[in-house]
Amino acid sequence: MLNIPSQSFPASTSQQRVSPSGQSGRNKVALKPGHSLMDWIQFAKSGKDLTGLRGRLIEVTQDELQKHNKREDCWTCIRGHVDVKGFSPWCVLQVHRWVNYESMLKECLVGRMATKVATPAKAIIPPPSPSGLAPPAAGPPPPNKDSRPRYDWFQTDATVHLVVYAKRKVMRLLLTCITGYRGILKTDCIGVVRLWKPCVVHYAFSVGKIQVTMHKPSEGKWTSLGQPLEFHNTFLCKKDRGLVYRDCTLVSKTEVNHNTHVFRLQCPRGTVLHVPVGKHVYLKALIEGSAEIVRPYTPVDQDLAAASRPSSHDSDVYLMIKVYPDGVFTPYLNSLQIGETISVGGPDGPFSLRPLRDVTHLYLLAAGTGLTPMARLLSLVLREMDSISTTKLLFFNKREEDILWRCQLDDLAATEERFQVEYILSEPSDSWSGRKGRVDEATLSQLLTRPAGSRCYVCVCGPSAFTQLATGLLKKLGFSEEECHAFQG
Repeated sequence: MLNIPSQSFPASTSQQRVSPSGQSGRNKVALKPGHSLMDWIQFAKSGKDLTGLRGRLIEVTQDELQKHNKREDCWTCIRGHVDVKGFSPWCVLQVHRWVNYESMLKECLVGRMATKVATPAKAIIPPPSPSGLAPPAAGPPPPNKDSRPRYDWFQTDATVHLVVYAKRKVMRLLLTCITGYRGILKTDCIGVVRLWKPCVVHYAFSVGKIQVTMHKPSEGKWTSLGQPLEFHNTFLCKKDRGLVYRDCTLVSKTEVNHNTHVFRLQCPRGTVLHVPVGKHVYLKALIEGSAEIVRPYTPVDQDLAAASRPSSHDSDVYLMIKVYPDGVFTPYLNSLQIGETISVGGPDGPFSLRPLRDVTHLYLLAAGTGLTPMARLLSLVLREMDSISTTKLLFFNKREEDILWRCQLDDLAATEERFQVEYILSEPSDSWSGRKGRVDEATLSQLLTRPAGSRCYVCVCGPSAFTQLATGLLKKLGFSEEECHAFQG
């Protein structure tokens, strides 16, 4: 229940979003002496009993939490975990939203919030009829419209099939993580059951169904699915769900251009991770003995045509990442050897496909690695959303050699009549015959047409300066907030 403010992506200080001038878009504030990150780490590792409970964890009621509201005695509840001490996490989360606060505050953990039982609503008695007639008999109770996911199972002599009905109309946004580890199968929304071998997962997005197939250790009929464990068949709001990290193995690294690679990460055996279109994952690492560093990245497919091919790599995550020689995180990532691991958390992110249901014209504005959230969205739209008659990508870069997946984009534009791509370079060579310049009102006004009767939607992703300028220009051109999505939170 650790309730974090909504997260932005990419991080405002990330190299993916730093403006060309080097400005991060916020004013830095000097910390008071003794309040730096290193001061906190030294304080937390001092061996003192920071909670006064000698390691015990208690159940904290709402009344008990309210008692500790003074500067010298302040308890903070984050997603159901109650922490104590004066180093408030909120200032950190507002600016450094990728900091692993669970790790930083574990020495201050008092306990969990007590579960609050909902109070049933009081019955409403209608006033007597003026005519003295008896009120009409009550009709049948309304049907129970339970929108929560549910599950069922069936079997053969050799296999067991667990079926999850997610009850969601836009299934491409379904967050699915199937984890089989040490005999346990865990899936979102259905708890856990015993598992012997890795499972196979089949998706039926159009009907909102996930089927998990497991092989029995020996043939025969089962009388039950297994012994339910704690939290079985319980539900948690998305905002209250903490991130789960898993150690993934680097299995390949493919060069895209002179400074960008596609890193293929394989989830642990028995784990199937489905990252919804437009969502991102987090990479976490402990670099040079410092505090943990976390960075968000949006997965791509292996290539633009991969989504239309059957895949046997459901547990693989592909990340297109630009390596900055003077960066903190990307040089470490680039130094990983094939077979080494890195922690991957998520998925996460606010993007929704719902606004695209009635759209006829989709415009994608990308700068540099801002292409990453657009790539899978583009493939999905061309493959499954026939109502969108025109999809146009405006791809802004410095030079020709910076254009990511240019050949694939050109091939797609040549074969898909509903797709167009425009390349705009700010520092082109003398031989460049395409568009030149930066994102400006004249360029957008010319390329983002709004035919009569059309319904338009615009997605934007790139460095902070680019995203802020582009969204401001879109508003100036008459696009409403409901018609735009910027991949930054």
